Formats: sequence, structure tokens, C-alpha cells
Amino acid sequence: MSVEEVAPKTAGVSVELLAAVDLAGEIDGMEGRQLRMRMVTIEPGGVFGPLHDHAGRPGTVYVLSGIITDHRDGVATEYGPGVGWPEDRNTLHWLENRGVVPAVEISVDIIGAPMP
Repeated sequence: MSVEEVAPKTAGVSVELLAAVDLAGEIDGMEGRQLRMRMVTIEPGGVFGPLHDHAGRPGTVYVLSGIITDHRDGVATEYGPGVGWPEDRNTLHWLENRGVVPAVEISVDIIGAPMP
């Protein structure tokens, strides 16, 4: 069993919604979808898990500070400030902060709109 299959549960993570746009009035065929931007902070030793995919929820991530370790396909990749990555339908991963300072990222993705 790989590390990804036994990824820890989320701990030491805070998420702040910065903005959201209802895409129904913006792009034909996007009813029930939103474009959202969040600031995610992962404390030292924190985990953004468990293993999750981005099927139907594509996005991009940009690291503002700290170092985030992205676990996917049996490989752990570290991303520091000023670096980002895509999250598409083939993304299956979990994240952690192995560092000694909080890691902060900006995450932008398309999601199904929350129910009223």
C-alpha cells in the first residue's frame, strides 16, 4: 500500500474564502458552478488530506509562503514561495507542511455551487 493510500486526515489547516463568482451568468453551460479563490494555511506538521482528487473540480495553486509537500503518484514534491501547480481531473494527492513555519497558498478552483 502506498503512502497516498494511507494519507492522514486533515489537521492543522485553516481555509479562508477570499472570493467567489457564480459562473451561470458568466459562461454558457456553467449553471450550478462557481469560480472560487481561497487562502489555505497549513501549520507546521499539518496535513491537507486525506487522499483526494480534483475530478470535476479543476484548479490551480500558488504558494505564498512556507513549503508545501504534494504527495501524488508515489512521489513527494516540495513547492516553495512563488511556485504553483495545476490540479486537473488526473490529480490524486494530499498535502503536508514538513517545515517549521506556516505554509500559505492561494487556491483557485471551479466547484459546484453550494445549495442555498
